[in-house]
Amino acid sequence: MAEFLRYERDGDVGIITLNRPEIGNRVSDPMADQLAEMIDAAAKESRLILFKAAGEEFCLGREAMGQRGPALEAYDVRGRGEVIFNCYDAFRRSKAPVIGVVQGKAVGFGCALAALCDITIASEKARFQLPEMSHNIMPTIAMSALIDRVALKALMYLVYSTEEIDARQALSIGLVSSVAPANKLDSAVSQLVDKLKKCPLPALMAVKEYARFAYGMDTQAANDFAKNLHATINSSSAMRK
Repeated sequence: MAEFLRYERDGDVGIITLNRPEIGNRVSDPMADQLAEMIDAAAKESRLILFKAAGEEFCLGREAMGQRGPALEAYDVRGRGEVIFNCYDAFRRSKAPVIGVVQGKAVGFGCALAALCDITIASEKARFQLPEMSHNIMPTIAMSALIDRVALKALMYLVYSTEEIDARQALSIGLVSSVAPANKLDSAVSQLVDKLKKCPLPALMAVKEYARFAYGMDTQAANDFAKNLHATINSSSAMRK
């Protein structure tokens, strides 16, 4: 399994790579479990996490996508789903911001992973799709990954139409953060990483903390949280170095 997921460090930057290019970086349930563990570990020792994939495609989905196994009791189905939800949550609970790099197709689970990154840089060749409905799979698990990332009408269109959208469309609905020419994708990512390396660590972490919680608060609570973080972080000696 370890060869399907690579973890490296570049100074205080953790780099996680999906490494099954021969099958479009499809992810099995054990891989999803391992990915969550990698993110949890990287978040403890990194100022940021770079999440990318080997080969031409980002991720074509889960390994068993479209395959029908034996019928299971609802309780067992729910237990299997917990692996995926825990993987999703690892992106959200990471104290370190996660930067996703999407060079090709991001389908189903792959689309969810691209959305879950705090910042997603996509190549102009990137494509995004939620095809579950065409396989008679009701995709609320995938939808849960996008629910706080894209607008409702955009999400409903992705799910019901099952159509593939390009990088520019993904940018317009908030699924990705920025789009770069294919031959300049690595350069665009490197420039962003270099900027974030220069940010004081308390500020880098606090921005992720605020973004994680504030969107679920009412306006007054979000304001109060902002005031507290602003006072705490900006008075830190680390901000004056």
